[in-house]
Amino acid sequence: MYIENKEQLNGTGRIGRVTFSKTGKTVHYQGKEFQSLKGDDYKANYYDIETGEPYWISGPRKRAGDRLYGQPGVHIDEDVREEYWTSIRGMPERALDAST
Repeated sequence: MYIENKEQLNGTGRIGRVTFSKTGKTVHYQGKEFQSLKGDDYKANYYDIETGEPYWISGPRKRAGDRLYGQPGVHIDEDVREEYWTSIRGMPERALDAST
């Protein structure tokens, strides 16, 4: 999934593996838990349960442009790098490039 902290308009974005609760209402990522805002926010769709910080969480896009406002500079977690470039983007040659 694509995860972006929305404390600022263009927060830090990353591609990473998340898990969902049994009900699907809670998203888990790197020890954090996020709950849906159910459409009650303009620039965020989830919030960090512990801190209340707003986040934008969505599926990664095949043609990139994952950030809410299309800015470059998305970090890809190592454990999903190959899958992202191969299965989602269809560019397996990029999977070995740690700078992307």
